[in-house]
Amino acid sequence: MNAHINKIEKELEGYRHQLRTHALYAHLNNIEDIKTFMEQHIYAVWDFMSLLKALQNHLTTTTIPWRPAPNASLARFINEIVLEEESDVNELGENKSHFEMYLDAMEQIGANTSQIHLFLKELSEKNYPVRLVASEMGLNKAITDFIGFTFEVIETNEPHKIASAFTFGREDLIPDMFIEIIKNTEQKDESISYNKLTYYLNRHIELDGDDHGPLALKMIAELCGNDSQKWEEVAQTAKIGLEKRIQLWDSVTAQI
Repeated sequence: MNAHINKIEKELEGYRHQLRTHALYAHLNNIEDIKTFMEQHIYAVWDFMSLLKALQNHLTTTTIPWRPAPNASLARFINEIVLEEESDVNELGENKSHFEMYLDAMEQIGANTSQIHLFLKELSEKNYPVRLVASEMGLNKAITDFIGFTFEVIETNEPHKIASAFTFGREDLIPDMFIEIIKNTEQKDESISYNKLTYYLNRHIELDGDDHGPLALKMIAELCGNDSQKWEEVAQTAKIGLEKRIQLWDSVTAQI
């Protein structure tokens, strides 16, 4: 692995340890807890797509007239992820974005999706900055800060920083725990099925571990090259992103 990547991974280990051992997981004991979690986490699922589309704008050609992308390997990587994140196949064989699949899973388990729908409606109608819309709606401060930082990174228009937030600033759920809770609930009442959430979680395990993770690290390496300042900025962006994730986890824990 690239020496710079190794260095950053070591610097981030403390943050990741905090996330892996966070008190939140000990509080996730039933479907009601998962509902509360998903109602907050949906914003992180949503803003991930904005990071992805920002990278697509920078690393592929999305303007007319078309021109060749500066780096065809990076363009292919981003286009492949866009294909899977924006138009994957759900458990019914239908094409849906992962965000929409997450919403479907929320609705199936009875989580409240009205707030995220209103948030998207307000964004499209008011054309305000994301942080302002979140504040006006009275979203939890941890959510506002989390998505606010994401869009601050996007607005730098610096691909290596956006790639850092996309790659390092994301810490997966603990899907095994979720799946175990779902299985136990379904066993207690055979009339209940939460297959949409199970499918979503398993799909992410498959994609993130096998494909997206290693390719994202390669993208970082190609964007930074031997530029020591860029590597430092990648590390700093990653640290702040993980700090925001920890604060979001703290907030969810307090609500549960």
